Amino acid sequence: MVTRRTIILGAAAAAVTGAAAYALQASPAYEDLAESVWVPRHPSADPDLAYLVHYATLAANSHNTQPWLFERSGRVIRIRPDMARQTPVVDPDDHHLYASLGCAGENLALAAMAAGKAAGIVFRDGPEAAVEIDVSASATSQPPLFDAILRRQCTRSDYDGRAVSGDDLEKLRAAARVEGAELIVMTDRTLIEQALEMIVAANAAQVADPRFVAELKSWIRFNARQAGSHRDGLFSGCTGNPELPAWLGGLAFELVLRTGADNDKLARQIRSSAGLAVIVTERNDRAHWVQSGRSCQRLALQATALGISHAFVNQPVEVADHRRAFARWLGIGDRRPDLVLRYGYGQPMPRSLRRPVEDVIV
Repeated sequence: MVTRRTIILGAAAAAVTGAAAYALQASPAYEDLAESVWVPRHPSADPDLAYLVHYATLAANSHNTQPWLFERSGRVIRIRPDMARQTPVVDPDDHHLYASLGCAGENLALAAMAAGKAAGIVFRDGPEAAVEIDVSASATSQPPLFDAILRRQCTRSDYDGRAVSGDDLEKLRAAARVEGAELIVMTDRTLIEQALEMIVAANAAQVADPRFVAELKSWIRFNARQAGSHRDGLFSGCTGNPELPAWLGGLAFELVLRTGADNDKLARQIRSSAGLAVIVTERNDRAHWVQSGRSCQRLALQATALGISHAFVNQPVEVADHRRAFARWLGIGDRRPDLVLRYGYGQPMPRSLRRPVEDVIV
């Protein structure tokens, strides 16, 4: 999802003299811009829609496309899909898009509860499909995961290999428990290696597809100026790669994919992780895709609260043939494996940007 793929530019950049020294003198400092996004906001007595949407948009979402629109009708907040932000190659059935809505809904509900409002989440399917959050009732308890919203990130780096304790794994399982979704956690190194083979095979299938490469490239922001202009997509700095002019970044990106460096780094990062987590839903429909997103966001926030990093490795659930093989390997019958994450302990990376709140309120 949400934000999901490791983009390798370093090897290609090293082959281009002076590329890593590219300066962005006309752009604001990226960290200052990111800091203006990931800040606390305080609600009015209502609470107001802008406050709720701010926290909702900090949720995980695929390719950082931010595929959501928010509207309010009385005490009900509706999160509708923004179909202008589809990714039809990597997400042909809009699974990740609806999972992203579930992630946003979970954040919005937590923000409402932090402001003293009980928040029930339902999904209304149909031509006007939307996640609905009712904030009419009062609540007195502070949601335990709310404070993690401003610290959560997909940390796309090598981790340190340390194991996560059994107690913390139980907390992750408990947090991810929502109706219709199940969390499968892998810590056994033999199983992780078997999963890695499937992840790498699916990744290879994706990068062999010119349509996939073109779509992914369209969402990469190769420098701070480009990232600040769009305020969406995958900023190369978030993966520890150097900033490049857009034209040079595009060349470097395709070179790295052709050389197989993407698979090499992917394998190294999975092996540096403490384990893998797979979210599985009971049925393959939009309502359950939303539930997978809710489960994922709760998992990510609990991991953040425990000091555990995470990043998506969704390749084996994004290619239909590989997804079926992955499901057989997991032994889950007809159920769909929705999302795959690696987790462990890693240093924070630069945070991704978000579009202004007013741009997503309708």
